[in-house]
Amino acid sequence: MAEDTYQVDLTSCDIEPIHIIGRIQSFGWLVSFSSDWIINHLSLNCEQLFGNPVDEMIGLPATEFLSPSTLHDIRSRLQLMAGSNAVERLFEVDLLGNGKTFDLAVHPSARSFILEIEPHEAGRRRDYVSYVRPMIDRLRQADSVEQLCANAARHLRGLTGFDRVMVYRFEEDGAGEVIAESLNGSVDSFQGLHFPASDIPSQARRLYAKNMLRIITDVDDPTVPIYPASSPNGEPLDLSMSGLRAVSPIHIEYLRNMGVKASMSVSIMRRGKLWGLMACHHYSPLILSYSVRTASELFGEFFAYLLEQRETDFALEMRSQSLRLHDEIMARVAGGGSLLEEFNDFAESIGRVIPFDGIAGWFDGEFVSQGSAPERDQFAKLARFLNTAGASTVWATDNLSALFAPAAEWSNGAAGLLALPVSRSPRDYIVLFRKEEIREVNWAGNPEKNIELGPNGPRLTPRKSFELWKEERSGFSKPWTLEETSAAESLRVTLLEVVLRLSDAANQEREQAGQQQDMLIAELNHRVRNILNLIRGLVSQSKEGAKTIDEFAELVGSRIHALARAHDQVTRKDWSPSSLYELIRTETAAYASHSVDRVTIDGPDALIAPSAFTTLALVIHELMTNSCKYGALSDSRGSVAVTLGRSDDGALEIDWREHGGPKVTPPTRRGFGSTIIERTIPHELGGSASVIYPEDGLHGLFLIPVDHIASFETPSAAQRDISNDSPEAELMPDAASGVALIVEDNVIIAMETEDVLRGFGFEDCRVAGSVSSALAVIDEARVAFAMLDVNLGKDTSEPVAGRLQELSIPFIFASGYGDSSMCAERFEGVPVVTKPYNERDIRSAIARVMRSRR
Repeated sequence: MAEDTYQVDLTSCDIEPIHIIGRIQSFGWLVSFSSDWIINHLSLNCEQLFGNPVDEMIGLPATEFLSPSTLHDIRSRLQLMAGSNAVERLFEVDLLGNGKTFDLAVHPSARSFILEIEPHEAGRRRDYVSYVRPMIDRLRQADSVEQLCANAARHLRGLTGFDRVMVYRFEEDGAGEVIAESLNGSVDSFQGLHFPASDIPSQARRLYAKNMLRIITDVDDPTVPIYPASSPNGEPLDLSMSGLRAVSPIHIEYLRNMGVKASMSVSIMRRGKLWGLMACHHYSPLILSYSVRTASELFGEFFAYLLEQRETDFALEMRSQSLRLHDEIMARVAGGGSLLEEFNDFAESIGRVIPFDGIAGWFDGEFVSQGSAPERDQFAKLARFLNTAGASTVWATDNLSALFAPAAEWSNGAAGLLALPVSRSPRDYIVLFRKEEIREVNWAGNPEKNIELGPNGPRLTPRKSFELWKEERSGFSKPWTLEETSAAESLRVTLLEVVLRLSDAANQEREQAGQQQDMLIAELNHRVRNILNLIRGLVSQSKEGAKTIDEFAELVGSRIHALARAHDQVTRKDWSPSSLYELIRTETAAYASHSVDRVTIDGPDALIAPSAFTTLALVIHELMTNSCKYGALSDSRGSVAVTLGRSDDGALEIDWREHGGPKVTPPTRRGFGSTIIERTIPHELGGSASVIYPEDGLHGLFLIPVDHIASFETPSAAQRDISNDSPEAELMPDAASGVALIVEDNVIIAMETEDVLRGFGFEDCRVAGSVSSALAVIDEARVAFAMLDVNLGKDTSEPVAGRLQELSIPFIFASGYGDSSMCAERFEGVPVVTKPYNERDIRSAIARVMRSRR
């Protein structure tokens, strides 16, 4: 994690100045020129590029070395620069006019401009930047900051190929913690490890905030000095924004001590401050093309935006809770009650916003407490301490005994506190307490190791040990978060408002305020009651059909899952009309998986509007589950026939008929399920529903008005054959112990496929983007199954398929060309899933493979 510390202040470093300003990585070239295009600085390896001795190039016009089109493009990019820290990039540039292409970066440096030159990546051109949008789309689906960071690490590793990608968050004191990571499976995990502030000192953090991406392709790569060492004015060349600039020997030694051969960092900025890093490690040299690095930097910026958005959403929710708490408290005291009289109610309300273990109030010398809190005499001393500590603002600590020695007597029950002053003088308080929470902090080495003298002085010696070092922390409570202290500050203002109102407000002001609060509370109650009524109705009505708690939970859960499946089907189609055939197929596969051959659908498929789809989903769900429990599908003989039709006015007719099951008798009472079947369509959709109970089986006829029908379509043979949806009881017997190989050169598709196979039971999934890497996985791992993308750029996966066939390892193909994409006769019969494919397609293909091997 450590970085070089000499970026701006050269006087504080013990290294020779020429090495400070002159070190660049040798895989590129660097040229410095002034605004009149005269070359001032050259890296010594520029002779390899331009063919002229370095000392003969100084002071010559750049037009003698760079092609006119290149100069034109560079000038245009300089015109676009937005500031001193801006970097403009040009890709696939014919730099010298000889047909050889390079990638360029240009940025200002004092009164000069820095031009960095790298060879353009040969072979098939890839627009890696286009990967960023779908990667970000997937990050948006994360429900929490933790999941967002884990997904970001995974996607960046997929884009770059590093062995380890970590999300590293800085703490207030400069120390950091690895809060998320993605590994290739063969390297150690750093998840949860803490690193002391000295590993990334403040100078390096300032540079990270300025230069968003830093890369080291090979820690053993010899670096190249700059010539001449300074400008005609005696000033060194500022390389702060340079991507080619090498790092300090201190950081190189740090990485070598870790065994790392290549690294990259992408800064994570939040509101202009450095929040953390996406740190990447590789255990062999790794050169990333400029396009991949550009995509990584763009991905980091979008990730930082999403991270800030998630944290802001959480802060806004806390703010919203604080406002609701304000309204509730003001409503409580509107009738004239005091803080002391209403203390228990206040404590309950506060606890819903700011969790605590104990609470105490001190009002005009009167003491009241609840939960784990100090006694009156102890609190009296604490109140005097708070008079000096909290100056008319919220004051918090998670280690009170370190600041107030008497607190050590009762630190077990109240190790941390959050104090809210609620008066001016004398001080009155409401204080929240949290119990001691003994924690183990895992450090990557001892954070308080002895200082060792090294060749560059004691402060520049990098750590040599990264073994796990555990620190047990006692006397601390769970920390108070920034959102909690902000909520407490809002609460403090509210309580002050209460005190002032109780002491100064007139009756008229109280009445007006009470009316306003009543309106706000009534609106809040109205909205809350709507939600609670929906939940209560679902729960209370479902209990009629359940005899045990387990049956009740299964019944409620199945209805919620039916709504969720319908919601997924609608959202998967971007809220466009959805297929009724697919809805019936989905419910059949979910609840009648062993009877799918006894469920038939006939007639045209109807595309249902999203507004009606979930309503219809509940009806189909109840019909299917009732049939499985009591009707035709409850034994091995009965069948269900669903006939769809279109009436003269364009409405949808659904004819549900059950035959051959147990003898049917009309129900003696109407349960919640029957109510859903018979009343939901008329009430919600304005249609009709008729259900009768002949002895041979239930018969239901439903009419859905044309307003809810987008269109009618002719279903395919696959749609009619519900038996295709029958899941295999056991797709791969050795899935958990074997390796699933995914051969796919598109990282986004590969990760989607990996998620599907993990859902099938594969715990170890390996992704390979080329034939050579796929064959290497087969040689070194016990591969149990493989999914091969037919086309891999210039190659095909045929050699991989041949090796798998020789080893009798089951596999399937994936292709964007259709079933005929792999023409080799020896692979005839191997299933092919056509892109875009889904989980059902993969499951079906695997099932065909397994059936053919029996």
